[in-house]
Amino acid sequence: MENSPRPTDLQLHTLSRVLELHYDDGAHFRLPCEYLRVYSPSAEVRGHTPDQAKLQIGKEQVNITNLEPVGNYAVKIFFDDGHKSGLFDWGYLYKLGRGWQPLWQDYLQRLRDAGRSRSGEDPFNQLQARGEAPSERPV
Repeated sequence: MENSPRPTDLQLHTLSRVLELHYDDGAHFRLPCEYLRVYSPSAEVRGHTPDQAKLQIGKEQVNITNLEPVGNYAVKIFFDDGHKSGLFDWGYLYKLGRGWQPLWQDYLQRLRDAGRSRSGEDPFNQLQARGEAPSERPV
């Protein structure tokens, strides 16, 4: 765990609903609040086993109201829909940043499989339209 990348800066952009993370290996991620909410590591979302996972629906406008550090290894994220369980450890946030494309596509597919859809513009498309790459990798 000591060799795992660690964040050097976290910035919450409430207007654009994005959490920006900089890691000590040079990685830089911009993660939409909706994405973080639907991939919350809480038992409420993930369940205790994969078959207990609950698909999160209607989280397009969710925002983060507070970030609370937990030791030197995680952050507790408070969402404005009342969700505040689950600790986002640095490795998990890094995984979400690196793997945003397949993870987001998987979420969209699970919505389709459930006969559901998102409303509004895709938050990752919004980032790119503003010229902000969701993920920047070190050279």
